[in-house]
Parts: sequence; C-alpha cells; structure tokens
Amino acid sequence: MRARRRTTVLTASLVLALGAGPLAAPAFAASAPTAAHTTTSGLDATTTGLDTNALKDALKDIPDQDATAALVRVGGTDGTWHASAGVHDLASGRAADPDARFRAGSTTKVVTAAVVLQLAAAGEIRLDKPVQHYLPGLLTRDFRPITVRQLLNHTSGIQPGRALGNTFDEVYAHRFDTLTPQEVVASAVAKGPEFRPGRKQHYLNINYTILGLLIEKVTGHSYASEATRRVLLPARMRDTYFPGTDPTIRGPHNHGYQAVKRADGTTEFVDVTDWNQADKWAVGDMISTTADLERLLTRLFRGDLVPRPQLKEMFTLPKGVKGATMSAGLQRLELEGRVYWLKSGARYGYGSAIVATRDLSRTLVVSVGATDAKSEGMNPVTERIARAALK
Repeated sequence: MRARRRTTVLTASLVLALGAGPLAAPAFAASAPTAAHTTTSGLDATTTGLDTNALKDALKDIPDQDATAALVRVGGTDGTWHASAGVHDLASGRAADPDARFRAGSTTKVVTAAVVLQLAAAGEIRLDKPVQHYLPGLLTRDFRPITVRQLLNHTSGIQPGRALGNTFDEVYAHRFDTLTPQEVVASAVAKGPEFRPGRKQHYLNINYTILGLLIEKVTGHSYASEATRRVLLPARMRDTYFPGTDPTIRGPHNHGYQAVKRADGTTEFVDVTDWNQADKWAVGDMISTTADLERLLTRLFRGDLVPRPQLKEMFTLPKGVKGATMSAGLQRLELEGRVYWLKSGARYGYGSAIVATRDLSRTLVVSVGATDAKSEGMNPVTERIARAALK
C-alpha cells in the first residue's frame, strides 16, 4: 500500500508540474503507429542510485499512440544514463536519432530569465522597477505598475495575447503565417488586467513575450543575439538556436506528429515538423538537443551563467501568493521530501522537460515526440520516464 500511495502522489505531482499547455488536442482513436520498428539504445556510464530497469521499461513499445520517439538523459552525482527509443519518422521507421534537434518549447523561458537576471546583475535592469519605466507606452493606464520580477514569476496580472487559432485545425492552417510579438502584446493589453499585480500567480506566455521586448530595449540588440551571446555560447549549447520565421528545423531531427481523429473514428498522425513559431519568440521558439539542455541545467545551477545573488531569483517563489510554484524561469516540485526545479515545454509534435535538484545530484532532460503535445494533461510516455528517473 505504501508503494502504491507513493506512486499515486508522484504521478499527481508530475502531472501538475509537467502538464502541457492549455490548448487541447483532438481525441485519440484506437489505432496507433506500429511499434514493430521500435529501437532502444542506452549508455549506462554510472548508475549508482538509478533504477535502470524502470528507465528501460519506460521506453518500451515506442512508437505508440502517445509518442513516436523519446530521447532521455539522466545525470548528476546519483549516476548517469542516456537512451533513445522510437523512430525518426513514421514513413521509414528507422531508429530515432538520439542527438536530434527538437522544438524545446517553454524551456526557452529559462534562457530568457537568465538573460534578464544577467542584465539585473549588471545594473541595467532593476527587478523591482516597473516595466512601464523601461517600455513606456506598452501598457495602458488601466494597468498598475508591474515590476520586472512580477513578469519573471508570472504574477503580473496581464492576460494572454492572441494566437493564430484555438484548435489544432485552426492553427495548423496558419502554421506558416507570422504573428509578431508586438501583435501578441497589443492584443493582451487591449483586454486589460486580469488581477492586481502580485496578488496571484497565473503562468502565461505573455509575461516572457514582454521580457523579450525588455531585453531588446535595454540592450539595443535582438533577443536571439543577446540570448545566444549571454547564454547559449557560454553554456556551449552549440546545437541550439532561435529559428525566427524559418519553419524548418535545421540539422538532424526526428519528425513530430499530431494525432487527429478522422470522421470514421480512426486516427491520422499529421506531420507537424515544419512550423513557423515566431510568435513564441522569447517564450518558446528555441530549437535544441537533450545534450545542450543538460549543459544549460548544469552550468546554470552551478552559477556559471548568472551571478549567484541574482541566481537566487530562480529558486525563490513569490511571497504572499497562495499556491505559487513558479519562480523566475523555473518551477518548484517536491517529491517524497526531495525538491526539484524544472521547466517543461510543448510545441506541436514535441514535448520536453528539464528537471534537477538544486545540488545537481539528480538531473533529467527528456524530449518526447508527443502526439498530444498541447493537451492539458501530461504525456503518458513523459510521465513514465519522469517516474522512473526521479524515484
């Protein structure tokens, strides 16, 4: 009974922490990609403290209706374990590339937060100063002063901006169109505030879209160039980049798919690899690899990218905000008395997560070719991997 209860608590906590975004995907039919070509490869370098059998079991039978591929890196002083499973694409069925690039989604926010905190360390930004000071005219008089810190920890009260649709069919039809960050912000501002700044925490992309504009205003350079210079290069993330309006993924990559229910009740897996993500920008436009995201985690937590006084912001929840779990760029998760800091990300066809203890005794980076990446719940394959890696 104790083991069952622990599994239930772990699963519930992971679902809350690693669940994808608010846009629901179509329901699944019974059919799924065949698992006949499933391939799994692993490197057990040091596995003290890791349940490698559970990790291997978590990757069985991929591809299935939930995922076409999975790339996993478990690290830290507890041990290391790397593996991949699934296919590069459904048409050929050849093995998934373990070093493939993928759309990293909202893990981009970790990079954005790091850039803002670097600027704060240099005295170019004050975290307790209103964003209205740095970006005059961006917000209307309907908004009370909103500090940079409140943008970082999602307590600003700014409502979400518009997207290119509300359903998969709608956004898929516009997947090559460009929606600028400025248009997204203008649409959010037009709605007025949701709540008084600092009173609640509501995780929304709009906060980091505005932070991207702030970075550009303060530095005089593009967000992509500043993020690359200040974070990607120092972290040696050589396979990571910001595509802008380019809908393709450059270099080796596995295809991403979305499961769509047909009228006859069967399921079609639509290739969504090529997609213009310009509107996600400083929020979720980054393309990366599991090895690069592991480098980001370790170098960031060690204090190599952000000075330690400012790095504390990434491990501090907003005071006086009931139920708050988000800090600057990260989220706090406690499992069986062990505290993890994480960030998940989801773009159609791709789901990702980076997780680590503060002392880096356990780290997890996972990329899943999720066929339901924008659903409200946690992808079952990601859940299996996280349960195996973090127990």
